[in-house]
Amino acid sequence: MSAQSQPYLTPEHYLAIDRESEFRNEYYDGRMWAMSGGSYRHAIVIAHLSRALGNALDGGPCGVTSSDVRVRIAPEGLYTYPDIVVVCGEPRFADGRTDTLLNPKLIAEVLSHSTEGYDRGFKSAQYRMVESLEEYAFVWQTEPRVEVFRRQPGGHWLLSESIGLDSVCTLESVNASVTLAEIYDKVAFDPAESPTSGR
Repeated sequence: MSAQSQPYLTPEHYLAIDRESEFRNEYYDGRMWAMSGGSYRHAIVIAHLSRALGNALDGGPCGVTSSDVRVRIAPEGLYTYPDIVVVCGEPRFADGRTDTLLNPKLIAEVLSHSTEGYDRGFKSAQYRMVESLEEYAFVWQTEPRVEVFRRQPGGHWLLSESIGLDSVCTLESVNASVTLAEIYDKVAFDPAESPTSGR
């Protein structure tokens, strides 16, 4: 996640570079850095959640996109590629192109060891600045657990957790429910990796 020494980039310069790059790059405050790759388990969890959400939202006004779509927090703020984004109604895009989304309603990130601190800290704070965003979720890959942060009146965010394969994750922003058994189908957990294994 570290940015190598580089000259200050404007958002326009970043977008020009990123659109020609074979790798996805994030941007904030004049700096651009390549996103790290994910593991097989990370990819499987994303695929299962995307499919389950797509099935739950089928026929309605909301659609699911993958991490191929860039999200802009603010013109001078973070540009990033969330693992999963849900948009309801007409999508809005930056600068006349259809690759930088402005109005996500739901964002989900599958946590990795290398990015968890960044996702929970800086990126989480950035997501809370998006006016259209009503929920964002952190999906663990070390055990069956999903944390959903839901916008409340007054700008507060409420945390709800779904834990265990028998649990159901409710996403009120898009009126959808997904079982953790669906999300973690065929996922093999290593008990030694679980942060709660010693409890």
